[in-house]
Parts: sequence; structure tokens; C-alpha cells
Amino acid sequence: MKILVPTDFSDLSLKAIHVANKYASIFGGKISLIYSHIPITELDEPYAIGMSSRIYQDYEEIEESLKKKLNNIVDEHVDDEHKGEVLVHIGNPAQSVVEISEDFDIIIMSTHGRTGFSRFLLGSVAEKVLRMAKIPVMVVEDESDVGNFEKILVTTDFSDNAVAAYPKALEVAKKTGGTVDILHILSFDQFDDDEADPSIKKIREQRMKLIEKEYFHELGDRVSSYTIVSGDSPHEAILKYSKTTSYNLIIMATVGKTGISYMMMGSTTANVVRHVETAVLSVPPEPDEEG
Repeated sequence: MKILVPTDFSDLSLKAIHVANKYASIFGGKISLIYSHIPITELDEPYAIGMSSRIYQDYEEIEESLKKKLNNIVDEHVDDEHKGEVLVHIGNPAQSVVEISEDFDIIIMSTHGRTGFSRFLLGSVAEKVLRMAKIPVMVVEDESDVGNFEKILVTTDFSDNAVAAYPKALEVAKKTGGTVDILHILSFDQFDDDEADPSIKKIREQRMKLIEKEYFHELGDRVSSYTIVSGDSPHEAILKYSKTTSYNLIIMATVGKTGISYMMMGSTTANVVRHVETAVLSVPPEPDEEG
């Protein structure tokens, strides 16, 4: 398990490092920190590491200083058996993370940091990584309580792409001995008014039971499924439901039915990530499923 953790040296970005260390302890992984920047001195002060504008132009010296700072963070916050390499990259931060991530298994990142990392906020670096990454991305808030990843919520809209989240949820639950709740939101805007009758919910509940048996039978009684009828948008309904239980992790596919509604980035998944305190693991579909 190779884990990539972007950092901007802020205290907020330390949360992702701590979560990555926990994840690595479960999966036996190695953690690599990456710092990426655009070498223009007019962007902020020189990244708050005590460099003058003159010395900032000497990239080799800067790279050495940045790597030293990254290694200091690793030594302080990562267990010895999980220490990987440290990476310094020049260029667009989001693009750098996405390009380098192709050699990794998962990205774990904080949603907020300081402006030195090109505003490490949803809508900027984090959201771009979520949209573009070809590997799973876990986004954590400072308030996220991941515990031992034992209480897992996985969402589905029954699309082929949504299936990509199931193996990851099963993998984590098997490793931690945790439970999986499968959630489907039956929104009123998904069907015509004349179709909105109780039989639809029953049919969806039956499909959820099939998902339990087909994809999560190994968990036995540690898997449950829920179909919620809601007048809210899918992401609002997921937010409300997630507050009813102290989940350690929400697992979602990045793209769902039609590729433009419900589970599409910029819609359900991104909105859930923006608003929940729970850690969210976004799983992209397999390349041959993207069409």
C-alpha cells in the first residue's frame, strides 16, 4: 500500500498525515509526503520557511530545504515502519499531485490549509484532485474521527460506476472487523410524480439486499442496507443520514448514473465532502467503465 499525502506545512494539513499513519498501520503501507509549488516570488511570502526572495530563485537549494522540512515532519508524525519518500514538485499543485499519484494506491489529504499551497480548499487543489485522480482519494477534516475505520457508510445509486466503491468498503471492513451500512437515497426528482408510489421503495430495498448478498456476503451480519425516501437532493439526504450515526468513513463513487447527475463530482460527492466532518473516500470507476 503506497499512500500519497499532500502537505502545505500548515497545522491543518497534519490531520491527513495522522490519518494516513493510522491507515498505514492497518494496511501495512508506506507514506510519501509531497509538497508542490509554483516558483513565483510574488505568490505569498516564500512559503513561510525563512527564505529570502533572492535565495528562492535557487531551486536546488530550495528543494533541499523543503525536503529537509518534509523529513522533519515525517520523523515527528509518521511511525518508522511507515516512512516512505518525500517529494518536492514544481508546478500546479493539483496537477502535480494527480501526476505523481499514478504510482500510488491512495491519496489522503486535508481539505483546508494555508495559501502557500495554492489555497488548499475545496474548489481549489482538493477539488481538482478529487476530479482528476485515477486512484481513490480520502479527504479529511480537522474534526474527522476515523477511529480504526470500523464504522463505514457506502452510498449507491445502482449505477455500474457506483459498484467501484463496494470492493473498497469490503476491503476496509475485513481489515478492521468493522461494519458496513449501504445507503441509497430515493429522491423525488429521480422519477415522475405518477411513479412515486410505495412499490418503488420496496423494489429498491430488494435491490439493496441483492447488493448485500453479492458484494458483502463475507461480512455476514456486519452489513446492513437502508433506502431513504427524501425530498432533499441526494447530497443533502446523505448529510442528514450521516449525522444519525458516528461513522468513521463514508465511501462514495466519484461518478454515478448518467455521468452528469446524482453522484457526479461537482454534485453529490463533492457536496458531501464539502459539508461533512466525516472522512470521505472517493473511489473512481475502473477505466473501462468510464466509457
